[in-house]
Amino acid sequence: MHRIEDYALIGDEQTAALIGTDGSVDWLCLPRFDSGACFARLLGDENNGHWRIAPVGADRCTRRAYRPDTLVLDTVWETDEGTVVVTDLMPQRDRAPDLVRIVRGLRGEVTVHSALRLRFDYGSVVPWVRREDGHRVAVAGPDSAWLRSEPEVHTWGEDLGTHSQFTVREGERVAFVLTWHPSHEPRPPLVDPYTSLRHSVTDWRAWAARCRYDGPHRDAVVRSLITLKALTYAPTGGIVAAPTTSLPEEPGGVRNWDYRFCWLRDSTLTLNALLAAGYKEEAGAWRDWLLRAVAGDPADLQIMYGVAGERRLPELELPWLAGFEGARPVRVGNDAVNQLQLDVYGEVMDSLALARRSGLPPKPDIWAMQTVLMDFLRTAWRQPDEGLWEVRGGRRHFVHSKVMVWVAADRAVRALEEHPEFEGDLEGWRQLRDEVHREVCEKGYDPERNTFTQSYGSRELDAALLLIPRVGFLPPDDPRVTGTIDAVRKELGQGGLLRRYTSHARTVDGLPGEEGTFLACTFWLADALHLTGRAEEARELFERLLGLANDVGLLAEEYDPVQGRLLGNFPQAFSHIGLVNTALALFGDQQAG
Repeated sequence: MHRIEDYALIGDEQTAALIGTDGSVDWLCLPRFDSGACFARLLGDENNGHWRIAPVGADRCTRRAYRPDTLVLDTVWETDEGTVVVTDLMPQRDRAPDLVRIVRGLRGEVTVHSALRLRFDYGSVVPWVRREDGHRVAVAGPDSAWLRSEPEVHTWGEDLGTHSQFTVREGERVAFVLTWHPSHEPRPPLVDPYTSLRHSVTDWRAWAARCRYDGPHRDAVVRSLITLKALTYAPTGGIVAAPTTSLPEEPGGVRNWDYRFCWLRDSTLTLNALLAAGYKEEAGAWRDWLLRAVAGDPADLQIMYGVAGERRLPELELPWLAGFEGARPVRVGNDAVNQLQLDVYGEVMDSLALARRSGLPPKPDIWAMQTVLMDFLRTAWRQPDEGLWEVRGGRRHFVHSKVMVWVAADRAVRALEEHPEFEGDLEGWRQLRDEVHREVCEKGYDPERNTFTQSYGSRELDAALLLIPRVGFLPPDDPRVTGTIDAVRKELGQGGLLRRYTSHARTVDGLPGEEGTFLACTFWLADALHLTGRAEEARELFERLLGLANDVGLLAEEYDPVQGRLLGNFPQAFSHIGLVNTALALFGDQQAG
């Protein structure tokens, strides 16, 4: 049984696949991140779809690694008979997505077996497979997939799967290409697997070379940026939170959510990471996706959207999938899309302010849209909401949400002060900013414990409070800030890492069970320590976090410090954004460019 950290990611900036240490592709949604999976073994078993290529009799690979500064994965198998390497990639697509797997002999003579079980619609549909022009063609409803090998190898059907077996000697190569397309359309042009490999390596390395950061742990920063690029839906610029659904936050638990969508709250942190690292074009594409997604009535602003800006993301359960290590239910879609989370207004205003300061090309009507958002917030800010953690236990007056309302008002005021040509209610927004600040300090602060709290009138803490100095609500040296950092670190800490909030606050999130420590929150702690002058502690914590990445440098959403394993959807954009931003904060004076 695989752990989450046993997987590596490949992708083509429209979808992504997860490949285990046993050489099996266990997750792949086609043609988009949020499409139905044709390989769903990750959340079920072999009968729910997978594609394994490995030496006969071998269990787990000897070692694996990405080619430096690429998303091309090499998996090495050493056997008594010899050594082979399997190279996996998804080339940038023209019309159709391709999964390329190349087996190359390094030593001796090795017999290799390929077992392909395509199962469309999240592992529920067995396709009809036929031969045509040297290909295996699988069709079911709207889906069609073509498998070929170069050179052709012995291939047969067995147990509702397609099998191939062959031997490779030193210097020999066998390439497989799996191509998907809508079943009502003709087969797309064939790609050359070896040309695709060369182009992929060249293109990824050229992209990675644009990274301006040249400080400590540059490899980890570049790997995180490549991961964010891989989670980008290239046609629109949207970035999914993760390419997976329902990887559990607790082994065997019910906290299983679909993260294959784009969250507005990621916007400021993502823009900051991309801009600071030198990726202005990608930052501009993300900004433009944001503008298209939020266009419309500000009262209808959602916390998340589909990769092309879709608004309807209905949550369903898939009962035929047993779940990762039995964690059920398996969910697709996300009902949190219907929640009120006031903090997203602050994140949108902050993102657009950052984009303006960074010199991204202006777009028409941006400021007009921002003034409408502010008009809505003028009264809406008094409402309770579900907060950034998307609780399902009822609305509250969450302190972080109110702080981000303050951010919205503050960024609007600053825009008017810096751009006299803009029109807006300067005095009204100043009054709103002051009123929100005053209320948060009165109702969201516990003077007895010298800490801000999760919500008004509560004694619970929340790791999101660590963002108070980062967004400028209070200066880092304010005693209320340092008191909050110390309290959060003490009460939410576990094994040196942070939980999002206290475990006995489950009435807030309305869900049973526990969860792991939250990696993004722990990066926030490192940032807060750095801001308050505890640089050495910040660096030690940052390096501890780096050590939690798996063997190919990927992080999930959470970590279980007791069992020493990753938890939650994987790889997680929020965690990798945290890694980049914290590295830039800690070592920014050593940044080149």
